[in-house]
Amino acid sequence: MNVLGISGSMQANGNTAYLVKQILEAVTETNAEATCEFVSLGGHYITPPCTGCLQCREKKECVITNDDWGGIAEKMAECDVLVIGTPPVYYYDICGQMKNFIDRTYSLWHDRRLSGKYVVTVAVNGDTGADRALETLEGFANAHEFIFAGSVIGKAFLPGGDIKDDTAALENAVTIGKK
Repeated sequence: MNVLGISGSMQANGNTAYLVKQILEAVTETNAEATCEFVSLGGHYITPPCTGCLQCREKKECVITNDDWGGIAEKMAECDVLVIGTPPVYYYDICGQMKNFIDRTYSLWHDRRLSGKYVVTVAVNGDTGADRALETLEGFANAHEFIFAGSVIGKAFLPGGDIKDDTAALENAVTIGKK
C-alpha cells in the first residue's frame, strides 16, 4: 500500500503538516508493508493556476511545466491512498495554494487517473470554517471518484504546534491512519 500525504500549508512544518504526518505514522505502525510519503506544498512552486486551455485532454498531462506540479501529480497518480490537508481555513474555505493545486488536477481528470483511490481529508481551523473546507476537499474527491476513508478536523490558531493541544483531532488522526 502506497500512501501519500499532502499538506497545503505554506508552512512546511505547521499544524496541518503535523496532523497529516500523524495519520501517516499510524499507517506505518499498523502496516509494516505500507510505504508513506509526505509532501508539503510549502516550499513548492505551483503556479500559475489552471488556465482552462484543455490541452491536457490530448497530451494526457498538464502543459504548464515551469513549476513543481508534475512531480507531485505523478506521486498522486501512483498512490493507493491520498491524505490531503488544507490549512489554515481562510474565510470558511481552503487556502489559495490548495485551491491552485486542486484546480491543476483537472489534467488528471480526463483519464480518471485518481479514480478508485482512497482519500482522507484534513482541515485545520482556528475557530470555525473547517466543515466548509472539507466540503471543498470532498468536492475534489468526488469529481475524481475517490473512495472516502475518513476526515479529520483540527483546531489550531497559532503556527508551530498549536494542534498538539487538540487531543480529539490527534486521536481521530491515529484511528483513521490505523484503519
